Amino acid sequence: MRDPRFPERIVCMTEETTEWFYLLGEEHRIVGISGFTARPWRARREKPRVSAFTSANIEKILDLRPDLAIGFSDLQADIARDLARAGVNVLLTNQRSVQEIFDTLLRLAALVGAEARGRALLADISASLDAVRATGAAFPRRPRVYFEEWPDPMISGIRWVSELIGIAGGEDCFPELAQAQGAKDRIIANPEEVVARNPDVIIGSWCGRKFRPEKVIARPGWDRISAVRDGAVHEIKSTLILQPGPACLTDGVQALHGLLGQVARAT
Repeated sequence: MRDPRFPERIVCMTEETTEWFYLLGEEHRIVGISGFTARPWRARREKPRVSAFTSANIEKILDLRPDLAIGFSDLQADIARDLARAGVNVLLTNQRSVQEIFDTLLRLAALVGAEARGRALLADISASLDAVRATGAAFPRRPRVYFEEWPDPMISGIRWVSELIGIAGGEDCFPELAQAQGAKDRIIANPEEVVARNPDVIIGSWCGRKFRPEKVIARPGWDRISAVRDGAVHEIKSTLILQPGPACLTDGVQALHGLLGQVARAT
C-alpha cells in the first residue's frame, strides 16, 4: 500500500541519486533518469532517460507524472525552476565536500523511508574510507596530484575530489581551488602553473569527453613535469569520481588510491 509520507514517482536528474536509490533497494520509486546514468547499467534499460546535465525534456518529465524531481548543482537551477513552475515538487542538492555527500545521501535515504538501510550502507562506506586513509598515510611519500576535470579551459580542484586525493594518500597540487563553488572559479588560466607545481601524477577525468593523455603530454613545456617524464598520466572515468554520491566514495577513491600507491612506492 502506498505510504503518503514518501514520494512514489521520482525523476533523478543526475546519476548519483539513481545509484543511491538502487543501492537502497528503492529503485521502484524512480520513473525517469539522466541520460548519463551508468551505475547501475541496468537502470538504462529499466528507466526512461529524460535529462542531460544542463538540459532536460520538461514535457517528457511531466508525462511521467512525478511527485518529486531531484537534481544537483546550481547548474540545474533553470531546470528546477521550469519544473517548479509546472507544479512539480523539486529538490535541488548542492553537496561539494565528502561530509556533505554523506549528509545528502542520508537525507535522501530518509526521504524514501530507507534511513536505517542508508545508515548501514554509509557506515560501511565510512569504514572503507578509513581503511584507505590508513593505507595512504603509510605510503613512503605523498605524491603530488594534478587532477583535470576539463581541458579547455583547464579546470581542476573540485572539492570532494581534492579531499579524496588526500584520503587516498596524495596531495592536491591546487588545494586553494577546492573552496571555489563554481567551475568558472577553478579555471587554471596559465598551463605553466601546472609545470611550476610539478605533479608526480596527472589524472584526467573529462566529464562527458574521452580523456586524451597524448594531448595533455604534448602541451608546451609539460615534458618538464615529473608525471609526464615518468609516464604517470592516467584516466579515472568521470562516472567513478565526478559524481558526488556512492561512486566517488567507493570505486573512485579506490582508483585514486591504486594509482597513488604505484607512484608512492616507485623507486
